[in-house]
Amino acid sequence: MSFFEEKNPEMDRYLEAHASSESEILKKLRRETYQKTTQPHMISGYQQGRLLTIISQMLQPKSILEIGTFTGYATLCLASGLAKDGKITTLDVNEDLAYLPKKYFESSEYAAQIDFKLQDAKEFLKETVEFFDLIFVDADKENYADYFRLIKPHTRSGSVVMFDNVLWYGKVLEENPKLKSTQSIQELNDLVAKDEDFENLILPLRDGVNFLRRK
Repeated sequence: MSFFEEKNPEMDRYLEAHASSESEILKKLRRETYQKTTQPHMISGYQQGRLLTIISQMLQPKSILEIGTFTGYATLCLASGLAKDGKITTLDVNEDLAYLPKKYFESSEYAAQIDFKLQDAKEFLKETVEFFDLIFVDADKENYADYFRLIKPHTRSGSVVMFDNVLWYGKVLEENPKLKSTQSIQELNDLVAKDEDFENLILPLRDGVNFLRRK
């Protein structure tokens, strides 16, 4: 949920009304996500989807990595900017929900470019030798700091990395957080801010996106 969605829904509706419209496949996927999942708020959503789409289309990446597929909304947004010979690898561990993103991936124009893996992201990052032009992380928050450490060797100059939910509904302001998820997000944000190999900015979009670029 976004800050404006909770605190000022009129502003949230204004923001959506003044952004480019969704494609039909994204509209159908968003609707089915709310109909068939128990935590539909986990979807990247309309405004964030627009951000991912525009960034990907600007970069025209050949290789994208997504950690945390959920129902595939963000995957399709990111895939829209792929180079003609590009590929997006998207990782998740939820076997019960896998049918939903698979259905939409197969019916999309990017079907041949999407590699959907049911695999632990940390295992994948330890095994792969690939470098990625664009990486989007929206998965288990307890592992955010570890993901950053494992992702870094798979980036190069110009690579863009985005971590979602880095404001964590304001819990990042807690001085002595008890939740491991909050601790890990705080650690991630501190690591990124101090890492001289990256330049970054936390965007206050929805629940916060830490936007990084490898120097």
